[in-house]
Amino acid sequence: MIAAIVLGALALIALYIAFGPSLTSHSTSTTVKVSTTPVPKPSVVPAGGETVAPAPVTMPSRTEQDFTYQTTPIDYRPGNAYAPDPGRNIFAFYEPPPPTPYVPTPVPVKQTPTPTPMPTPPVQIAMLNPQMVYAGSPRGFRLEVNGDKFTPDMHIYFNQVQMPTTFVNDKKLVTEIPASMVANQGFVGVIVQNKDGKLYSNSANFALQPPPAPQLTYLGMISRARHNNDTAYFTQQGQDKPFGARLNDVLQGRFRVVDISPAEVVFQDTELGFKHRVQLSRAAGATGGPVTNGFPQGMPPNGFQQFQPGTNGPCVPGIPCNVQPPNGRPTPDPNKKDVDDDDDGPPE
Repeated sequence: MIAAIVLGALALIALYIAFGPSLTSHSTSTTVKVSTTPVPKPSVVPAGGETVAPAPVTMPSRTEQDFTYQTTPIDYRPGNAYAPDPGRNIFAFYEPPPPTPYVPTPVPVKQTPTPTPMPTPPVQIAMLNPQMVYAGSPRGFRLEVNGDKFTPDMHIYFNQVQMPTTFVNDKKLVTEIPASMVANQGFVGVIVQNKDGKLYSNSANFALQPPPAPQLTYLGMISRARHNNDTAYFTQQGQDKPFGARLNDVLQGRFRVVDISPAEVVFQDTELGFKHRVQLSRAAGATGGPVTNGFPQGMPPNGFQQFQPGTNGPCVPGIPCNVQPPNGRPTPDPNKKDVDDDDDGPPE
């Protein structure tokens, strides 16, 4: 109790010291009159010397204030501390959007550049003479190249090989092509150009065609003792029965028989000189009969049969059974001394 009284007294003393006598006396108001001299407003003097009174100041109307508010842009800066976050809702939860369907990354289409057209060659080849030869020809040939704008320093290139060239005039060049360059069939290119390649021509195709060959099927042969009268038997398309041919016989108008063996027959083209080999056929003969060990019926196992005089039977050995010997052929004399192996000739 005593402590509380002491503390209260100390508080009152402190208040008196701080505020003084104002705590007990009434406040008095003192009015001080201050005389003010109005500041004269400058008058506007126009150029003519007449004095114009200043325009009265008026407050903007409500319409003018609304127009100012509507047309003045808002300087909104979210970075300022006093600006609220736009559209933020502390009670909203983030919901991810639904996944979109998979769409592969498009591959850019590479644009193919337009090919640059080849320039027109300054030299032109118009024609080759000849335009073809048979592949495998045993002899070479003379090739003429006809065109325009040829010069003496140009050469003929046959299958990319420079050939010795003779300049005839500005429209003709000539060269000799050896047989070794026409061994294989197909097409080869022929061009004309000079050594530095600044003058060149278009490319012309030269044909190497396969030579004509006999269209025959070799069935087998009948051999004599000294092979001076051997006979080979063939079939060809369009004929039902086989036929025979001996050495030096000409078949199909141009193919001469030059060699007969059990494995093949060699023909020589009487017009072109080419040699053709026709292998022994192991298929069925023209009659379409059965095949034994790869050979038609009536043929020996190796396609070879030596003629034996006096052999009797329904089939002639060495040829199919549907081929019969000519009627009236004399029967060979077994006691005759065979000197020339000519079974049809008179005895010596």
